[in-house]
Amino acid sequence: MNAHPFELDRRAAWLKSFVFGVIALAFLADPAAAAPVATPHATTELVATTTTATPGAAFQVAVAQTFDKGWHSYWRNPGDAGEATTIRWTLPAGWAAGPIAWPAPRRLPVGPIMNYGYEGGVVLPVSLRVPADARAGSRVTLSAVVDFLVCAEVCVPDTATVSLTVPVATGSPSPDPIWAPRIDAALAAGPKTGALAALFTTQGGRLRLGITGAALAGGKDTDAYFYPYDDKLIDHAKPQTVERGPGGLTLTLSPGTAFDKGATPGSVAGVLEVDGRAFEISAAAGALPASARGLGAPGAPRTGGLGLPLAALFAFLGGLILNLMPCVFPILSMKAAALAGHGGEAKGARRQALAFLVGVMAAFLTLAGLLIAARAAGGAVGWGFQLQSPKVVVVLSLVILAAALNLSGLFEIGTSAQGLGSGLASRSDLLGSAFTGVLAVVVAAPCTAPFMGTALGFALTQGWATALMVFAALGLGFAAPFTLLAFIPPLTRLLPRPGAWMGTFKQALAFPMYAAAAWLVWVLAQQTNAEGLARALAAAVLLSLATWLVGGAQRRSGLGTSGRAWWALGALATALCVGVALWGAYPASAAQAQTSGGALAAQPWSPDRLAAIRAQGRPVLVNFTAAWCVTCQVNERAAFSTREVAQAFRRSGAAYLVADWTNHNAAIAQALAAQGRVGVPLYLVYGAGGAEPKTLPQLLTPGIVAGALDQAAANR
Repeated sequence: MNAHPFELDRRAAWLKSFVFGVIALAFLADPAAAAPVATPHATTELVATTTTATPGAAFQVAVAQTFDKGWHSYWRNPGDAGEATTIRWTLPAGWAAGPIAWPAPRRLPVGPIMNYGYEGGVVLPVSLRVPADARAGSRVTLSAVVDFLVCAEVCVPDTATVSLTVPVATGSPSPDPIWAPRIDAALAAGPKTGALAALFTTQGGRLRLGITGAALAGGKDTDAYFYPYDDKLIDHAKPQTVERGPGGLTLTLSPGTAFDKGATPGSVAGVLEVDGRAFEISAAAGALPASARGLGAPGAPRTGGLGLPLAALFAFLGGLILNLMPCVFPILSMKAAALAGHGGEAKGARRQALAFLVGVMAAFLTLAGLLIAARAAGGAVGWGFQLQSPKVVVVLSLVILAAALNLSGLFEIGTSAQGLGSGLASRSDLLGSAFTGVLAVVVAAPCTAPFMGTALGFALTQGWATALMVFAALGLGFAAPFTLLAFIPPLTRLLPRPGAWMGTFKQALAFPMYAAAAWLVWVLAQQTNAEGLARALAAAVLLSLATWLVGGAQRRSGLGTSGRAWWALGALATALCVGVALWGAYPASAAQAQTSGGALAAQPWSPDRLAAIRAQGRPVLVNFTAAWCVTCQVNERAAFSTREVAQAFRRSGAAYLVADWTNHNAAIAQALAAQGRVGVPLYLVYGAGGAEPKTLPQLLTPGIVAGALDQAAANR
């Protein structure tokens, strides 16, 4: 049966009314009635957690943005460049907007600068307070002008005017099914307040921040970074070093312009991000808590479960092998001459050996204490750190030159061949032997023997007591050969008897010492310019004059004359030598020498350069080296300068990066620590894929290097 036309029209009218009514109800229930605003590289909209606003209560709204792929905006402190997003509100009378609840940012390094911001998109929550007299049943429109800077290879200032229509209603508001979870998640992931306590201090030109709290307790490995609120507080591009403690963390930062001219901020505030969790901190000036340091850098040591017993064994073995390194040959040859001077007389040889052991242990433990203290103060230092100072290199070269001149007979400091300090040998040969042990350790610093790197890397991630025990094991290993030689009677009886040959032997030993002094001057030439080198050579000439005058005074005293004038002139020449060597700073080299590896085309290492080359899919060999590292120089000539290695580089297409640690470089020290090492040499070969690097031995052959490069190229 057909419906009457009038009935059909009535049904159609009813259906239209129903549809429009549903749409109207949906519109009234939807707080985000306005469409998102699209600009060239971003989409911006104003959203809320609830579908209505309640009189006298607060509710959360947010500026939600999405960015084109590869584009980003900035945090409240944009870092070295950029501009923070701002929101300018237009609200009904009595309504009030709070500050932006900024989510924790990401680091956005661009070349040599560091920025902070958000990639892909961001939700910026804001709390809005509804006045108590807001009329229920009314609808209000909230408007905001969002000014932001969006950047990729270029930066584009942008503005989006967004609005939101919100019904005012009494009762419990209903959550928005789409935006409530996203805004709540942004708030939940934001920086937590009150969870951590913090103090800061300035030491040695560094800003140190000690942070404690239950969230950091336990000394677990953590990845931590501090984002300051003040853009002038720190040098954002400089690395932040982190040390664990049983109850927190200590961060060492490079101060920014806020500390210029001796100024110190009243507080240090910002966001600490730890393993993906964010905490808001505000630090007052004060002594740093001991519980925030002492366990080393988080995640740095790759020791494979190395404990104290195994680390001590490795250190002892490393100390034994250190005796075979070329840097200690001159000093140890003098010790051999001293033992030979006792012939088969066991008692004297044992006393000399024990004194040598005491000197070695004192020197190793002193170096360990200085190294531990420097790292606790935030210094990025490692084994051999003292030779990164030109003044230390000059003083050491002068001490060794004085020893060589003594061995050549220009002057005498008692009868002991190893007595290198004024008055040491004249009182007792034991003091001369102890001083020889100290000097042997100092000149051994340029060398790193097998097993040493792993052991010392472990030591410096532990507490001071454990670190000192590992260094003590290293010292025992270093002193063991000469100490045991004197305490094993059959070996002692094999030593030649003293005689006239000792004088000739003593003079011959001067030439390895001259060579060691010349090598240290070469090291200095890599650290400073021609002016600094001229100062060192002038000091050497004055020292030679002083020792000649002292020798003349000694000879005249032997002839019954006073020689006072000679002594006075010798003292004057010595004072001038000390003044020339130590007065004022040494100028830095205009272009610090990079080890070229012979015919290899080397590039200076940097984290960014390494990442860029690896992104190309090329293998990379990184050579961590220094001019003062004798082991490094031996490997340069024995391995890297060979045709076999050059052909392997060409065959594999590998890049060659050189990290030159001749002078202090915090980035290199951090890279070494990340591999569980505290000194050079270190050789890392990165394959064409994204796997962890392969560590090569500390003593290289052409076959080892070529084989590693071929294997890296095969892993494409």
